[in-house]
Parts: sequence; C-alpha cells; structure tokens
Amino acid sequence: MKKVSFAEFGGPDVLHLIDAEEPHAGPGRIRIAVRAAGVNPVDWRLREGQALGPRPVQLPSGVGLDAAGVVDEIGEGVEGVEIGDHVFGEGASTYAEFAVLGVWARMPDDLTFEEAAGYPSVVETALRVIAETGVRPGQTLLVSGASGGVGSAVLQIARERGVQVIGTGGAANQDYLRSLGALATTYGDGWVDRVRRLGAVDAALDLAGSGVIRELVELTGDPRKVISTADLDAPQLGVRFSGTAGSVQDALAEAVDLISRGKLHIPVEKSYPLAEAAAAHIDSQAGHTRGRRVVAI
Repeated sequence: MKKVSFAEFGGPDVLHLIDAEEPHAGPGRIRIAVRAAGVNPVDWRLREGQALGPRPVQLPSGVGLDAAGVVDEIGEGVEGVEIGDHVFGEGASTYAEFAVLGVWARMPDDLTFEEAAGYPSVVETALRVIAETGVRPGQTLLVSGASGGVGSAVLQIARERGVQVIGTGGAANQDYLRSLGALATTYGDGWVDRVRRLGAVDAALDLAGSGVIRELVELTGDPRKVISTADLDAPQLGVRFSGTAGSVQDALAEAVDLISRGKLHIPVEKSYPLAEAAAAHIDSQAGHTRGRRVVAI
C-alpha cells in the first residue's frame, strides 16, 4: 500500500510517499480503506520533532491521526460495526491507503468522506478547551485564530451552549466568522481595542500561536481564564497549554449529534492528493485556513 512517512525530523521535505506493508486490526480495533485523512497542526508539529506527548515519536514514522473510510477488517472483540460501514475516527498513520482506528463512529449520512475526516480531533479539541476555560452560558469567549478547524468548531459549539463568542481572523474571513455566530474582528494593529469595543471578555482561547498571550491575559484579567493549543511558551505567562486529548469517543458521539441536528458544519477548504501531503503541511503551517484541509486517497 502507499503511505506517507518520514525517517527524520524536519520540514515538509522530509515527507515521502512510500510502499509499506498493510496494517491489520488487532483486538478492539478496526481497519479502514482510507478515503480521506484530516490534516491537523499536530501532524506537522510531530514531523518537526516537537515534544507533545509522554512518548517520543519513533522513526521512521507515519503521519496522521484522523480519517474517514470504509471498514474492511474487524479486530477481535469489536461489536456494532460491519465490513463495508462508512466510519470516521482516530488512529495512527492515516495518510495511507489503509489505516487502523482505535476510536470510531458511523458517519452521518449527509457527510462526504472528505468532510468527515476533518472532525474527530477538531471536535475533541474544541470540547476540551471550552471546558477548560470554564466559560458559562451568558458569558463571552474570545477565540484568537477562529477561522480554522478548531476555531470553527469552538464558535458553533459555544453558541449552541449559550455562550457569546468573539472571533479574530483575517480580513477575508470576517463574513465566515459571522456566519458561525461570532462577533468578528481582524487581528493586527489595534486588535485589542477592537475586541474591547465588542464587549467584555470572560475567557479566551489562543488557537493560532501568534504571540498574543499577554493581550489575552490583559483582556480577561486572569491567566487562568486563557487556554492555548498553539503556543508552547504559554505556561511561562501562567497560561495553560492544552495538548492532552480527552475522550475522542465522546467527542465523536457529540459531533454526530450536532451534525445531525444541523448545529455543526466545518467546510473543507482544500483537499490534497496523498502525494501532495507536504503541500498540505506547508499550507496548514501558514495558517489563514477557513475550516479544514484534508488529504484524499
């Protein structure tokens, strides 16, 4: 099978499309014929060698966590799924023709594979960081870097829960942010004053890692009310860096419910062939994404 892999840490050029042995579903796992894989910042952070978890990446390594596809192998002890089911979920080395998933759910009927691949880690992260801020219905959550996948999910989920949202993004994404229920403003010079004119901020999220931690603390008045998923130096300013995943299974269940009720939609901005995974990483690192990027097989 074809698979994207890297044998050394570095830039996008270390990614190579190789021939690899097919993985197989062990106990409690399923294998899918991958139709699309989500492109997440964690993918290129791990490729660069950033220490994001308790265990270091073992080289050579595959790439990707999220995927959607067709079940073609079921491990021992797995129930409630059949060969041929369309599922989305989280596993390992998902930039490949076949991948093993440890967590999955049936895809909502109205989703394409490319759309479904963009949800698992994004929704888990969104649910986790909303909870970590402690924001409550009637309060206001500021989201810095709001137009990407996680930001798109945060805005919609927070609004569904009765939380007012302010989103910062590029000039081209202002109407998009408003369509998700946010009070929108641009980043850049004077952005703090522009946020203040929109209202008081009870909690804030840094989803872009663009060096705004001090300003977010200033706007909320308390570093404990700010969470970052993108700035590894955030703890130096008393702000929590959130990088440990919660329950992906619970997140998938909530995603299915929200999508089915028309309360959550994350558009796919661009889809890349498997052979162009490096380009997907370059664009992901550049930011300014509206929704999600995926690799299609």
